Amino acid sequence: MKTSRKAKTAFFCSQCGAEHPKWQGQCRECAAWNSLIEEKARSGKVTRRSSTSIDPQALTRISHDSTKGYVSGVGELDRVLGGQLLPGMTVLIGGEPGIGKSTLLLQAADAYSRQGLSVLYVTGEESLSQLKRRAERLGVDGERVAAVNATNLEEIVSLLGKSHYAVVLIDSIQTVSSDSFDSPPGTVAQVREAANQLVTLAKATGFALILVGHVTKEGMVAGPKVLEHIVDTVIYFEGDSSQLYRVLRVTKNRYRAANEMGLFQMNSSGLTEVTNPSSFFLSDDNRTSRVGSVVAGVCEGHRPLMIDVQALVTTAAYGNPQRVAGGIDNKKLSLLLAVLEKRCDYPMATNDVFVSVAGGLRLSEPALDLPLLVAIVSSLMNRPVDGQTLVVGEVGLSGEVRAIAEINRLASEAAKLGFRTMVLPEANLEHVTEKSIELIGVKDIQTALDKVIG
Repeated sequence: MKTSRKAKTAFFCSQCGAEHPKWQGQCRECAAWNSLIEEKARSGKVTRRSSTSIDPQALTRISHDSTKGYVSGVGELDRVLGGQLLPGMTVLIGGEPGIGKSTLLLQAADAYSRQGLSVLYVTGEESLSQLKRRAERLGVDGERVAAVNATNLEEIVSLLGKSHYAVVLIDSIQTVSSDSFDSPPGTVAQVREAANQLVTLAKATGFALILVGHVTKEGMVAGPKVLEHIVDTVIYFEGDSSQLYRVLRVTKNRYRAANEMGLFQMNSSGLTEVTNPSSFFLSDDNRTSRVGSVVAGVCEGHRPLMIDVQALVTTAAYGNPQRVAGGIDNKKLSLLLAVLEKRCDYPMATNDVFVSVAGGLRLSEPALDLPLLVAIVSSLMNRPVDGQTLVVGEVGLSGEVRAIAEINRLASEAAKLGFRTMVLPEANLEHVTEKSIELIGVKDIQTALDKVIG
């Protein structure tokens, strides 16, 4: 009696996708702990490519058309893509479930089709009738958008080989599976194989590929992180169900500068662009003098933003003072409080400190350091800050205020919004060409506090 042969398995890292022959506590590639997952290995023998002659070319002889790109007409989407979607370009859009990724993808498909491009929308999560109902709700005509419900990788590759499309959208990559693996869709091996084949095909045939990837509870693109390495552009779709806006944030772009941001507003008819984000995040109340509230200027990519930074300082009711930060890193807040107490002698160790970036934005811009400290001291001393004053600056560990980037963009945006005064690092003064606003240069924290709070 013949016994069935045991299926061959391997261990894949859920963080970087590396394959291991046996389980071990730490991935040898990315050094992540307890990240190996056992999955069935590829069934059948792997066919090796025959050797072919390779003809290298000098960079000066390689021709390309930098103007041959696809513009959707949706300004915020084109901004985060670097101005246009290039043929052969691969884009990964990640985000939490329900944030609006499918809505964005369907509206993008319609926008590209209106430019005369042939678009294929591959959905693995919805039936075609469900897709049609969502299109009607969003007001998407879709006359030039071809849609197919497919989850088999070989069928999708065969379809793309028979028909020529300019833009292909996959919603989502976690639903696509290959017959070469016995593991279910969404596992590390399946996602990696599907993404590799689709990206290779896009590069070879020249269609632009947009993939949707789900985000895990830890905030990473599920199954696995290796997806970020094989695509050209990585965009995270961020937002909060309690907020009306959604943020498209670029973390990687091989063709343009990263860290660009696009802003949309979610409503019953889908996503609409927010072309003036500063006025969106600042209301008339932000322009009045208030205790613990400071208007800060930051640059996300090349876009200047004016936002409200708020702080609340109270006497600690328990043994250990609380440090709660909304919109910034909690460790960054602790560091700034330590600098404030050491260099300016403010009693932070006996007070609870709560800070928040109004509107729910999450920022890591160094220019927020000085506005945060001004808001904290304003709340501690119960003294208001002029709402017509903009504060920017990075704070060093010795209490100095360091120069920041894109200062001219911030000064121009502040003048356009009607701010009267701008407090900025003294090292930036000579580089500001905007003269319609009063500029106050400061060298250290105490000087800035004296100028703003008095």
